[in-house]
Amino acid sequence: MNAPDPNDGTTTELRDPDHDPSASLALEPQHVRRLTGLLLATSGETKPAISPINGQPLGDIPQSTEADVAEAFKRARKAQATWARTTLEERAEIFLRLHDIVLERQDEIMDLICWESGKARKHAFDEPLHIALTARYYARTAQQHLGTTRVAGVVPGLTRVEVNRIPKGVVGIISPWNYPFTMALCDGLPAVMAGNAVVAKPDAQTMLSALIGLEIMEQAGFPKDLFQMVAGPGRVIGTEIINRADYICFTGSTATGKLIAKQCAERLIGCSLELGGKNPILVLRDADLDRAAEGAVRAAFSNAGQLCVSMERMYVADQVYDKFVQKFVDRVNAMSLGASTDWGVDMGSLISQDQLDTVVAHVEDARSKGVRILTGGKARPDLSPYFYEPTVLEGTTPDVTCFGEETFGPVISIYRFSDEDDAVERANDGDYGLNASIYSQDGQRAREIARRIKCGTVNINEAFGATFASIDSPMGGMRESGMGRRQGAEGILRYTEPQAVGTQRLLRFAPMFGMSDQAYAKFMTANVKLMTKLGRK
Repeated sequence: MNAPDPNDGTTTELRDPDHDPSASLALEPQHVRRLTGLLLATSGETKPAISPINGQPLGDIPQSTEADVAEAFKRARKAQATWARTTLEERAEIFLRLHDIVLERQDEIMDLICWESGKARKHAFDEPLHIALTARYYARTAQQHLGTTRVAGVVPGLTRVEVNRIPKGVVGIISPWNYPFTMALCDGLPAVMAGNAVVAKPDAQTMLSALIGLEIMEQAGFPKDLFQMVAGPGRVIGTEIINRADYICFTGSTATGKLIAKQCAERLIGCSLELGGKNPILVLRDADLDRAAEGAVRAAFSNAGQLCVSMERMYVADQVYDKFVQKFVDRVNAMSLGASTDWGVDMGSLISQDQLDTVVAHVEDARSKGVRILTGGKARPDLSPYFYEPTVLEGTTPDVTCFGEETFGPVISIYRFSDEDDAVERANDGDYGLNASIYSQDGQRAREIARRIKCGTVNINEAFGATFASIDSPMGGMRESGMGRRQGAEGILRYTEPQAVGTQRLLRFAPMFGMSDQAYAKFMTANVKLMTKLGRK
């Protein structure tokens, strides 16, 4: 179906071909113009937004220039100077309004996410939920994380030391397409709560999902220019952000993350990087197999596997291997597939031809090297242009591309193990260390195993939600899966500079009362020994 020009006043309709026209939803051109009007973009150039549901254009996204980025930072610095003087209580009130508005407008948000990313609606719901949880958490814990704290002084009663949390200034955020609403906001919210301003560059493929977040922030009462978005290629606009920001937060590939880390190092600014993963599931011999099979489906095929913390490797104990694999494959075969904005779909589309090409190449490489395809293994253009079936591989060997390389699609390989030490060693293979999952009915034993796995998050009897949805817990990667953490205390303190303020009374740190330097040194040595005996820190 050919779409009309999104600027001619008509409506662009997006339909699942298996649904009747009455079930269609529409994205109105004035809606697109309202959202894109929030961009700082004066180049006069545009880039079409294309829906992976059926290849139709959603609208035209104005493109920013380097001068636009410079202007965004100029405005942001002015807004930040005022915002930093607001109380934590005032900031928290705005965050809680954001929480409420996101939940009220969740259907509109999910529509945009589905249209732009092609994901199933039930996976799109994770995004407004995550932002609501993030806003509430930092509203409720702002004083705990950011309030001035007292620490021990060197001389009890005479030395008072306080630690302040000073905002970095303007934070640059470069976010990906796979979770376009939540990733556009979830890292910026704690930056703003900490007193910073933000200049963000969401991925070009999903700008509208990011921009509705910016619109909601304005509706909630965030000051003008405190959180801004620009659009354009990373090599130009992203580089310009890195050249001007006081801190960078990036989510994306390991290769790009390494380049950004080098650029930040040259400027001596900090960065946090959430990068790639080749995440493992361990199904132990005492696992609840039905629960493990259900969890493994979500772990591997949420958002068609286009999730940094999704699973691409599964290690199953010999004692339960055959029974588990049958349960898992049966569940995969029972999945409802489709490209739609409706509820009831278990897995949606990949986002682009590039992503489809990668998945096809990985599976065909595996097929050519004798890997068994237990289910799936082919593209489904009858469902949508970039759709690929959920695919389960068995017998993947180290010479196969997807053995160690991230596919970022609906493909998982299953392996047997007979020894848990061997399973842990294999789970730690490779350079990545983002997320892992362990299924066992012995929680204590599973937690002990978790400590041996070199991943930033480990979920027990769950795929990724137990850690990712718990905003008080840090989320990030070890090794080449990144550096720094989002969420929890680490997720907000990264955007601050700790400032120690010491107030000294009576005693000075120099000889007094006619003491010589030597006598002063002996006096201080005696006092340090006494404090140690008294158990002082």
